[in-house]
Amino acid sequence: MHDNIKLRKTIMFNSVSKIWSSAVEEWEITSMEEDEYADSICICGNTGLRYLYEIRNCRNGNVLFPIGSTCIKKFERYDLDEEVENRDRMLKLMSAVKRREKITLSSAYFSRKLIEHLHLNKVFIATQYNNFDGSNDYRFMIDMFNKRNRTASQERKATAIIMNSILPYIRSLMK
Repeated sequence: MHDNIKLRKTIMFNSVSKIWSSAVEEWEITSMEEDEYADSICICGNTGLRYLYEIRNCRNGNVLFPIGSTCIKKFERYDLDEEVENRDRMLKLMSAVKRREKITLSSAYFSRKLIEHLHLNKVFIATQYNNFDGSNDYRFMIDMFNKRNRTASQERKATAIIMNSILPYIRSLMK
């Protein structure tokens, strides 16, 4: 069976609505993980899945796993597309951590959208180092992301925010 047809049938079978455009609105991403060997199979039948998502139907509680980001994008929902983009970046970031790479505030790991997503999800924790206002860390990270040359002190602060706020949040999203 063609993967697109199998995807649609699986989503429709597990949704309340029997109209595709309404059925896809019932789903949310609940978790993600990485298959380092890329040997997982998507609910549509595609093989070689590396980034595995779990989605849950908000109306009936049904859960589908694993589903790939390519299939989630077929839902044609801007909010899910943005979430997949951010989560893909987070998975790449965690892969780099596992490989013991030095994580820096760079476009290799971050984007403005991801930093904003982290802010909206209250990842930047209020501490004595940001005058007990997590928004200060968000503004700092955006400013530093946009800056070409940073001081050693600015690099250390960005690294501390990554290690103490961002990475624990990402770990909490993974299975």
